[in-house]
Amino acid sequence: MNTHTLPDRADVVVIGAGIVGNSLVYHLAQQGWSSIVLLDKGPLPDPGGSTGHASNFIFPVDHSKEITDLTLDSMRQYEQLGVLTTCGGIEIARTDEREEELRRRMSSATAWGIDAELIGPDRAVELMPFMNRDVIRLGFYTPSVAVVDPLQAGALMREQTAASADLTVAANTEVLGIDTVTGPSGQPAVRAIRTDKGDIETETVVVACGVWSPRIAKLAGARIPLTPAVHQMIDVGPIPELAETGAEIAYPIIRDMDALMYERQSGADLEVGSYAHRPILHDPDDIPSLAAAQLSPTQLPFTAEDFDKQMEDALELFGSILDREDSGIRHAINGLLSITPDASPVLGEAPEVNGLWSAAAVWIKEGPGVGRMLAEWMTHGAAEIDLHGADINRFYPSQRGRAHVRARASEGFNKTYGIVHPREQWLSSRPQRISPFYERERELGAEFFEAGGWERPQWYASNRPLLQEMEGYGAEFVHDRPHEWDRRWWSPITNAEHLAMRERVAMIDLSAFAHFDIAGPGAVDYMQRMIMANADRRVGRLIYTPVLAPNGGFRSDLTVIRMAEDRYRVITGGADGARDANWFRRHLPADGSVTFADLTSANCTLGVWGPRARDVLASVTDDDVGNEGFPFATAQYITVGSVPVLALRVSYVGELGWELHAPFEQGRLLWDTIAEAGTPHGILPAGIGVYGTTGRMEKGYRLMGAELTSEYTPVDAGLALKKVKEHDFIGKEGYVRAREQEPVAEMCTLTLDDHRDSSGMRRFPQGGEPILSPGGDRIVDRLGRPSYVTSAGAGPSVGAYLLMAYLPVDVADEGNRLLVQYMGERYPVTVARVGRTPLFDPDDSRMKA
Repeated sequence: MNTHTLPDRADVVVIGAGIVGNSLVYHLAQQGWSSIVLLDKGPLPDPGGSTGHASNFIFPVDHSKEITDLTLDSMRQYEQLGVLTTCGGIEIARTDEREEELRRRMSSATAWGIDAELIGPDRAVELMPFMNRDVIRLGFYTPSVAVVDPLQAGALMREQTAASADLTVAANTEVLGIDTVTGPSGQPAVRAIRTDKGDIETETVVVACGVWSPRIAKLAGARIPLTPAVHQMIDVGPIPELAETGAEIAYPIIRDMDALMYERQSGADLEVGSYAHRPILHDPDDIPSLAAAQLSPTQLPFTAEDFDKQMEDALELFGSILDREDSGIRHAINGLLSITPDASPVLGEAPEVNGLWSAAAVWIKEGPGVGRMLAEWMTHGAAEIDLHGADINRFYPSQRGRAHVRARASEGFNKTYGIVHPREQWLSSRPQRISPFYERERELGAEFFEAGGWERPQWYASNRPLLQEMEGYGAEFVHDRPHEWDRRWWSPITNAEHLAMRERVAMIDLSAFAHFDIAGPGAVDYMQRMIMANADRRVGRLIYTPVLAPNGGFRSDLTVIRMAEDRYRVITGGADGARDANWFRRHLPADGSVTFADLTSANCTLGVWGPRARDVLASVTDDDVGNEGFPFATAQYITVGSVPVLALRVSYVGELGWELHAPFEQGRLLWDTIAEAGTPHGILPAGIGVYGTTGRMEKGYRLMGAELTSEYTPVDAGLALKKVKEHDFIGKEGYVRAREQEPVAEMCTLTLDDHRDSSGMRRFPQGGEPILSPGGDRIVDRLGRPSYVTSAGAGPSVGAYLLMAYLPVDVADEGNRLLVQYMGERYPVTVARVGRTPLFDPDDSRMKA
C-alpha cells in the first residue's frame, strides 16, 4: 500500500476515507479493480468526518427492504472483520400511537427475517435496569442490535485492499478540482482529479465525502442533493453502575422513540442523542477547516438551549443514574450528519457528469453494504440489492436545488425516529410542478399527492356524493376504514370513483408522465438495444416493455410508440422519469446517429376511461375512434375540439379508453372540452388512487419499484415474452438464463379473506407485510427472497381487498390458503391468481371493445 506519492493515473479515485470510502475501495478490489486511489483531506485513522463521531450502533429493522438489506449485509461484514459487538436494543413506546408502530415493526422484522419480540415494561427494565418502568408502555426488543468500531473496520479494509490491489492511500490531501471533457454521449465526463499533492488522470471518481459531498461534486459541475444537519449528543458520567461493568457496552441500547432520542452505555458514561431539537442546517462551505475546528470539522460547539427539553425527557427515563451530583456532562457536541430530500442515501453515477459517482448520505450501519453494492454497480451495471430508492438519479433538477433540499431536510429531520406512514406526503417545497388542469382540480376539491415534484389528484371531494350512490356495492368499499392508521392519507372516495368509472366514464390527470423522443437514423438499433420487446414494429404501434438492468432484472417499465420509421416516443411514470431519462441519455451512441429530447414539460396527459369513453371522445372529434379505425394498442394524432392530440388506445385500469397527450398550453381547453362532452354520459374526474391502485390491482398490473425491481426477472413477474428477439439488448443474458432455468417464484394476486383483528376491528394491510405459511412460518424462495406484500389495495369491482406478492413456485397455487401478518396480527389470505391473468375481466374484453 502506497501512502506517500500519488500515481499519475488510476482506474478509480475515491474521495473520502470514512467507512463508506474504505468499504468501497475494499470491494472494488474484490471486483478486480487494480489501480485504486483513496484520498482524504484529514488524517488517518480518523479524518474528521461523521464516521469518527457518530454513535456507532446498528438497529437492523427498517420498514424499507432496501435499507434493511444494506444494514444486514453491513452487519455480516463488520462481524467478519471482528469489530461488531452484539448488545441488543430496545425501542420503547410511551404512547398508543407508538405501540401500534412497534407492532408494525414486528411485521417488518418478520418480513425481513430478523429476530425480534415485543416485551412489556418488566422485561424491558430487566434488560436495562436503570430505566423508569412507569414511562414504558411497550418495548420492541431486537437481540442482534450491535455496536461497531468503524475506524478499525476502515483500517482493516485498507490493509486487506492493499493485499489484492494497487492501492494508494493519501491522507491530508486536499482536492482542488475535477477536470472533465465532453464524453461520447455529449455530456461532461471525468478526465482527471487535481490535488495539492499532484494530479491523477482517471475516468472514474467516487465522492464519498459525507457532509462535504456537495462541495466536491460541484468541482465537476454536478450536484449531490444533501445538506449537513446537526444531531446533538452528550455523554454524562462517570456513572459507577456503568463503570463497574468494565465494558464499553454491557446493556441494550435504548431508543426512546416518542422522545426522538436514544440512550446507550459508553464505558462509564451514558450517551444521549437527540433527533427532537429544531432542525439546524449548515452549508458544506461553512464547515470549519481541520485547523479551525475545536474538536473535528463535524463536531461543532454544543448549543445547550436546543437540548433542554431533551434533557428533561432523558431524566424522566434514566433519572436514577442521570440525576445525581457525582455525574456531569463530560462531552457534548452538535455533530454533523447528511440529510437528503427524502432521507435516503444518494448513490450512483451523477446525472450531470459521466464517471462521477456518489456514495453519500450513508449511515455507519449501512456503510459496508453500500460499499459492496456500489462496487458491484460500478463493475457490472447492477447490484445484488435493488438500489432503486437510493439512486441519485431519482431526483429531477428542481429537487437537487439548495432551496428544495433544505426545505425537505428541515421537514424530515424530526421524522428520523418519527412514525412515517407509507403514504405520507411531504408538505414543504410544494407546489413545484402543476399540470394545466390544476386550477380545475382545485375547484373540484382535489386531494393532491406528489410524484416527482408533480401535484397529482389522489381523489376529489366533489365526488363525495358517489359514496351514497355506490353503497350497494358493500360497506367495505364506500365506508371509511375504522382504524385511523388504515385510513390515513386515504379516502373511500377513491373506491366510489373506481366503481363510477367502471359504470360510465372517468377522466384522470396523468401529466406527471415523462415523455422522451428518440430519433435519428440509428433509432431502431438503439431502441432494440435498450428495451426487451421488439422495437421494430409498424408505425403507430404501442409497445409495452420492460427495460432490463444488466443482470436481467427490472430497470424500468415503459410504453413505447413507434412514431415514424426513425422516431420513437417513450413514456414512463413521473416518479421514474429522471432516472429513466438519465439511463437513455447515457446509452446514446457516440456517432450521433440518435438524438434524445425530453418533452415532459411540453406535454400534458388526460386519461379517459370507462364503458362510455368512446361516446365522449366521438362527440368531440371528427376522427374515427371506432374499434376498426382506432384499434387497441395503437396511437394516432386526432383533434379533440380544437386541440391537437396524440391519442393512445391503452389502459392501465382495464377499461375502454385513451390517453390524450396534448400541448401543455392547451391542456385546460382539453379538460374543459372533455368535461363538457362527458356531462351527458355522467363523466367524473377520478384520482390516481383509481389509476395506480384499485384499477391497476384488479388487473394485476405490476408497478415499477414495487413488483418490478432488479432482484426479479420478467420470468418471475410473468412478463416474459413468447420469444426472445434476436437483437442483443441490455440484460439479455440474465433474462435468457432465467427463462432456461427452473422457475423460482411467481407474482401472485391474493385476496384478504377476513379483515377482523383480535378486537373485531376491520384492518387493511398497506404493503410490506410478510406472507406466511398456514402454520405461521416465513416463506422464502430458494434464492433467499422473502414473500411479502408488494402492493395492497381495494378491488371494489371484484369484491375483495387485494394483495400482490411473489411466492415460491411450490406455494404459488390458486386456492392456496396462507397468512399475512399486519401490525403484529395474522389474517387469512387466499392465492387468487398466479401469473399475469387478472381477476377483473380476465380476457381483457372491456378495454378492447
